[in-house]
Amino acid sequence: MELLTLVGALIVVVWGTIHLFPTRNVVNGFGDTSLDNKRVITMEWLFEGITLIFVGALVILVTLFGHAADASNRVVYWSAAGMLIVMAVISSQTGGKVNFIFFRLCAPLFTLAAVLIALGTLL
Repeated sequence: MELLTLVGALIVVVWGTIHLFPTRNVVNGFGDTSLDNKRVITMEWLFEGITLIFVGALVILVTLFGHAADASNRVVYWSAAGMLIVMAVISSQTGGKVNFIFFRLCAPLFTLAAVLIALGTLL
């Protein structure tokens, strides 16, 4: 069912977009660190947001402009779901162990989106 796939992808796009706004505050939250470290943290934080937006947008685009039964669409759906599961595992072992609630939400949201995208291909 395309609706499940689109909802899963929209969750990813929204969460990726939300990542972009607090970047400066996140970097500043690391306190007194070198300029190089601040740049690396900024880069990684922005990369995660942009990657999430890309993965979600790609799923949305192939859903809206392709055919769900096409093999190429299925490759995109299952690759996106796999990527999100990998990101969920990494997030659960890193940000999922800190007290800041938004870091702890990443793994469950990635997992939910992956499940919705995968279910959308099966139904």
